[in-house]
This record gives sequence, C-alpha cells and structure tokens, in this order.
Amino acid sequence: MARILVGSCSWTDPTLIACGRFYPPGVTSAEARLRYYATQFPLVEVDSTYYAPPSERNSRLWLERTPDGFVFNVKAFGLLTGHPARAERLPAWLREAVAPAARTKKNVYRKNVAEDAVERLWEVHRSALEPLRAAGRLGAVLFQFPPWFVRGPGNERYLRELPGRLPGMTVAVEFRGGGWMDDDAAPATLRLLEDAGLAYVSVDEPQGFRSSTPPVVAATAPLAVARLHGRNAETWELRTGAASDRFKYLYAERELAEWVTRVRALEERAQTVHVLFNNNFEDWGMRNARRMTQLLGGAPAGELPDGDMTHAAAASGDVAVEGVATSAGGGAAGARPTDEAPDGPQGSLL
Repeated sequence: MARILVGSCSWTDPTLIACGRFYPPGVTSAEARLRYYATQFPLVEVDSTYYAPPSERNSRLWLERTPDGFVFNVKAFGLLTGHPARAERLPAWLREAVAPAARTKKNVYRKNVAEDAVERLWEVHRSALEPLRAAGRLGAVLFQFPPWFVRGPGNERYLRELPGRLPGMTVAVEFRGGGWMDDDAAPATLRLLEDAGLAYVSVDEPQGFRSSTPPVVAATAPLAVARLHGRNAETWELRTGAASDRFKYLYAERELAEWVTRVRALEERAQTVHVLFNNNFEDWGMRNARRMTQLLGGAPAGELPDGDMTHAAAASGDVAVEGVATSAGGGAAGARPTDEAPDGPQGSLL
C-alpha cells in the first residue's frame, strides 16, 4: 500500500498571503508561516532553490521549524536544468565565474559559466541538502527541464549522470515538451528513467504548446510524482512577472476525479506518491489539494473554504493518505525567470 501525499504548490506566493484565507492572523514571518504550514501538511516543495543555490543553513532551519516526519522536495538550481539565472541573485563566487562577455546581461546560462564553477554547484547541492537527507526528510530533488532541453544523445547522457551527482538522493525529472513524451518517444524515455533510477513526474497542463507534455501517468522509481499545473491555456506561455498569473486555474470536481483514477494507478506501481497542485493563485491549490485528499479517502488537515467546490462523498480504496502534502514556493515571491531559450543553437547540457 503506497504512502500518498497530496498538496499544493504554494507556501509564500504573494497572492496566497494577500487573500488571507490560509494563514491565521499574526502568522506573518517566514518562520511562523513554515511552522504553521507544517501543522497542516506533511510535505513541501522548496522553490527558492530554483532561483539561487541551496544552503546548508536553510536546510538546518527548515529542519528546526518542522516536526519529525515532515518531508521537503527541493528544486534544483536553474543553471543545472538549462534555465537562465538572474545575474543579481548569483552568489559572489558564481558571478566571478561568469564569462566577461555575459557579465552585463540580466540572465546567465550554464554555457556562460566556467566548468569548475558548475562542478562546485553540484558540491553545493550535495552539502546543502545533506542535513535533510541524513534526517530522512528529503523527498526528492526536482529537475524541471525547459522546452529547449530536447531529446537527444547528449541530454540522455545528462539524465543518466544525475543520480551519480546526487548520491543517496531521489532525483525526480519533469519535462516541458522537448519531444521526450511524444507518442513514439515515451516508451524509450520511461525506460531510460527507470534504468537510471530517476522518478518520472507525471503532469497535468494545457496541451498544444511547444512546452506541453501529455498527461502520461508512469512510475519509474519507488517514488512517483504528479504535478498539476492547471489548464489555463490562455496564460500557459504568457510572459508575466508573477507565476500565479500563469497558473490561475481552479480544478473542477470532474477534473479531480480523473486524477483520482491516475493516482490509484500510480499507487499500484510505487511505494510513495506525491500529488502536487501548482495552480498557485491565492488559495486555489490548497482547496484542490484538500478536495483531492477527500476523494482519495483521507482527511485533510484543514477545512475547505465555502465556495465552488462540491462535497461529493470520498472515494473508497486501500490508500494511505497522510494529510495534505503541499508544494510550497519557498521564498521566491514575485517574478520568476521566464522560459526564455538561450541565444544561439539549442544543444545539450553535456
């Protein structure tokens, strides 16, 4: 029987805080929000590490502020997934490793950074996340790849390299297009991930875009992950300063029911399943996560707000649902780097 954690991808999103429907009065500091959050949910996805490398200090603070058994999923730093990184957010040692021609640019890509600095980035990830791993509190390190991380020999080699880069840590992989899950490529992609010991991230998102990945449900490791981004096609590829604008979508009851069936399928194939709602506008992700927990037969930690979510009977089944798992923003309030491809030919990360 799989251990299923269900939740939403927002912890510090400005619209979540501003709506006033989740945090109680007086819960206003970063520490207080995480402490409160951990009384409601057993899992959080740290998003701030996508924008700046993780730190051991933060890992230890997260452990201190949450109870035993609380689990963190952590996003890999953007440079390691082929995304741009904002130059002003780079640590000093990494800024110094940027090629002179790129130092005046707003965004920095991996190709702009000396290889020895990239090696140091891997070591930073290992050392920074070690406290979480050693405490048994690290769920996965999430590598979310951009559309220009296209299927090919070089990028296949890069995927196979990931477990060796982060020994003892579960690595989860999410594709945004790139041809990996096209009908003719999906079986080989899933075999590659399974052979490498990488957890495939099943997704729900708008279809028909360059960055779209079909909602194929698969488990390639003991951990299976599903991330639900909403179905707002009008904003999916919108260049906006706030992530919540892109993922402004509240799942309907019938849409959640579709995913109950899919989660049950993952439960048959994995030891642990994470279901994460990334529709992080206001408290919409929280509401959907709580309802999903009910549909799976579990009891959410908090009450559903009054509104447009119906109260159908919870689906039955032999599923262990531990509260509501939450994937949280982790501190990157406001602007996110857009999925802007690097200049020049789009090659592999190796």
